[in-house]
Amino acid sequence: MTLDKAGTRLVLRRGAPLQPGPGQVRIAVSACGVCRTDLHVVDGELTEPKLPIVPGHEIVGRVLELGESVTRFEIGRRVGVPWLGWTCGECEFCRCGEENLCPEARFTGYQIDGGYASECVADARYVFPLPDNYSDEEAAPLLCAGLIGWRCLKMAGPAPRLGLYGFGAAAHIVIQVARARGDKIYAFVKPGDETAKAFALRMGAVWAGDSDKPAPAALDAAILFAPVGETVPAALRAVRPGGIVVCGGIHMSDIPGFPYAILWRERSLKSVANLTRADAEEFLAFCARTKIHTTTTVYPLEDVNQALDDLRAGQLTGAAVLRP
Repeated sequence: MTLDKAGTRLVLRRGAPLQPGPGQVRIAVSACGVCRTDLHVVDGELTEPKLPIVPGHEIVGRVLELGESVTRFEIGRRVGVPWLGWTCGECEFCRCGEENLCPEARFTGYQIDGGYASECVADARYVFPLPDNYSDEEAAPLLCAGLIGWRCLKMAGPAPRLGLYGFGAAAHIVIQVARARGDKIYAFVKPGDETAKAFALRMGAVWAGDSDKPAPAALDAAILFAPVGETVPAALRAVRPGGIVVCGGIHMSDIPGFPYAILWRERSLKSVANLTRADAEEFLAFCARTKIHTTTTVYPLEDVNQALDDLRAGQLTGAAVLRP
């Protein structure tokens, strides 16, 4: 499925089988998650896509063919492909383990054709074996919702009282990781969204309420998954002195002005950008040890526009997953 122009519907295109170049693998796609970042690409809120582009960066599939010099995988191996799809390997960021900040980085489903397809080609450096204790549909959301949540949680640091703003695909995974380390979770959802509140409570939140209301307790940290700028000052007000607010989305509406008093007393505001290979290796190893239950709604690939519409309208519980 191809996006020809931002703001338009995706269209089905048929082409010749793909060929992996040096350092690449060709993958038969068996499932691909539908991420809010895909929606930002389709709607034109991320403004530098390669067009036409095949979106999709939560890819699960099997290796069909190895390009020159690739020795990491055997044919038939089940693998996953995330958002970060290529880095230069030479800049100051790549050399010091901050490859997520590489200025030349390219991203799956944005500058590199992604997984809304029957096949894809990926840089073998950014392809990861998946734990066996997940089905294809269960594994797909781990590759962005899970990975970004993992990185956000690391940046939030120890947080016995953790707030999550926006309770969708990423939050319903990260809550399980946070609870495994003993955190109490406070879920903040779109005002009036009783379905999201009930979902958060089912997933183990100790409290769920509207995002425009005060927190019932001072939080040690808050992670923002909702791409809504107004949640930033709300979260700063909710965390204790010395607390941390982490913005987990790649795109957010403008943050309104706020008084310095809610940042003062050593509160911190951070953003998360992409992921590193170390993040993927750590998180997938955790998932192999600790089963993460992903809630998914499965759509056939040809219904991708419906899946995007449902995500845009806030009608999904958990994550959407496409099946070719």
